[in-house]
Formats: sequence, C-alpha cells, structure tokens
Amino acid sequence: MRIVSLLPSATEILFALGLDPEVVGVSYDCDFPPQVSQRRVVVDSRIPLGLPSLEIDRRVREYVERGESLYIVNADALKELAPDLVVTQDLCLVCAASPDDLAAVLANFENRPRVLSLNPRNLGDVWDDISRVARETSREDVSKKLLAEIEHRLQTLKRQVEKMSERPPRVAFLEWLAPFYVGGHWVPEMIALAGGEDLFGRVGSPSFRIELKDIVAAAPDIIVIAPCGYDAEQARNEYSGMTFPSEWDAIPAVRDGHVYAFEANAYASRPGPRLVTGVEELAKIFHSEIVVGDEAASAFEVARPTRENYGVSSPAPDLSRRAHIL
Repeated sequence: MRIVSLLPSATEILFALGLDPEVVGVSYDCDFPPQVSQRRVVVDSRIPLGLPSLEIDRRVREYVERGESLYIVNADALKELAPDLVVTQDLCLVCAASPDDLAAVLANFENRPRVLSLNPRNLGDVWDDISRVARETSREDVSKKLLAEIEHRLQTLKRQVEKMSERPPRVAFLEWLAPFYVGGHWVPEMIALAGGEDLFGRVGSPSFRIELKDIVAAAPDIIVIAPCGYDAEQARNEYSGMTFPSEWDAIPAVRDGHVYAFEANAYASRPGPRLVTGVEELAKIFHSEIVVGDEAASAFEVARPTRENYGVSSPAPDLSRRAHIL
C-alpha cells in the first residue's frame, strides 16, 4: 500500500503503527519521526517561515475571511506518487490541508485514492483515530498494543495524581501569545488528567482568543506557554521577547515563578500517540514529585519575561514559526 499523509499527527500515527515503508508523501511540517524527512513533500503553506506571531495571525485571518486555503497541494507530486490512501483532516481549516483542498486536486485523477479524514475533538477521538487508521491499513493488532500502552501510562499517572493532597493548581494554557489564545479540544482534558484545573479551555471546543486582562483576572497558579507548532525553546524565547504591564507581575504564576515553556509541537498541538507524554509532562509541571519518564520530564522549562532576560529595550530573538495544531 502507498500512503500519503497531509498532516503531522497522521504521519506520527502511521509510523507508530509500523507503516513507515508504505508512507511515500507527507506535508511540509511533518517532522517526526526523523526519518520522515526522506519522504516527498506534497503540501506547503502559503504563509512564509519566520514571521512574528501577530503577522501570522493577521495573514491567517485574511485568508479565512476571503475563504481561501492556507495550503497548496502539489497535484503533480501527488499524481506521481500514485497513493492508494490519503489521510487528511477536517478539524481545523487553518491547521492543515482539508478534504476540500484535496478534492480539488483529485478531481482530475483518473485513479483516485481512498481518502481517510480525521476529525478528533477530544482524547477519546484521538485514540479512536488511531484505530481507524489501523483498520484502513490492516494494522489492528499493532494499534491494540499501542493503545494498551497508552492506557497503562495514563492509569499509572492517575494513581499518582490521586495521591496528591493539595488542591489542583489553576492553569492558564496559552496556545498563542500575540494575540492570546487558550488551548481547546483535547488540551483541557490533558490538564485534568494531569491533576490541574483549566481556567479557560472547554473539552471538545476549539481554542479561542482572550485578553491580557482576562488572564490577570483569573489569577492562575500556573501559566503554560505552548504556542502551536513551537518547541519549548521557541516558546520561551517568544514569551521572553514580550513586555507586560505591571499587573502581569501580580499574577500568582508570574510572581511565584510558575510560568513554563512547553514542548507543544510534539506533545499538545498534534492529536497523536505522543499526547500521552504531554499529559505526563503537564503532571510533572503541576506536581514536581510525580515520577514520569525522562522524555516528559525534560520537555519543558521555566520562562521569564523580557525585562528579566533581556531588558525592555533589548530585542529578543525572533524564532517564530508557522502555526499549526495538527
């Protein structure tokens, strides 16, 4: 079977199911596991690399308002690869190529591949999508083992969280900084499983915009800096490059040094197998005494604002990337 994946989470699922020899084409932002770099890229973004967050947000809104796609599907490359199966998504029009983008290209194909569209809105949907991909590719046995391992890790973590005597920390999970957006869909569920209380997000609902004053008023105990598509270092540098009014310093999370840069690109933005590591990572942030694997324990770092790291007048490094959630 020849498979093309149009989104990073699907690529991760396919490789986790042992289908790496069958994956022949991927999206521009598929970067895990490392060997995916050897596959042909069939989807690119219309938004250039390296733009600041505000400019990314502005361009995304312009494309959406005009009813235009943010993505370009390379019809010639797709035709040459001649896939039997194409995996796409129908969750977020600004996050990855959609079924409509694909349909426009496949309309001229003489032999059209099967299309599997994923649309997860919570963790249960994510695990179900792993099973759906497995059924389409005859990998049911592998998926059962993978899902059993995920469930074992979640249950192991649950037993530790239930032993915590202090109240759950009140958490603001910021998945974009300029402007502020809070995590949605599966993220509030991850926070709850990790032993925290999400102050803004709603399970199964998309992320949404909030104002700085909303964060100040909510007075979170912990702030997680997790811009879509960023690793922890990029998240830290983006936050460090911002300036805030004096009210920001009064937020308990800021005052007490509990602002954390999170490895969102790997463990929160993409609805795939590695979300379980994201739950463990959050649990380690919320409860330092909890025992998790080395991968989760090393996937975050403390973040501080500009005036501590660089000084208000000094420019912070611009490490912005294109935003994607899948």
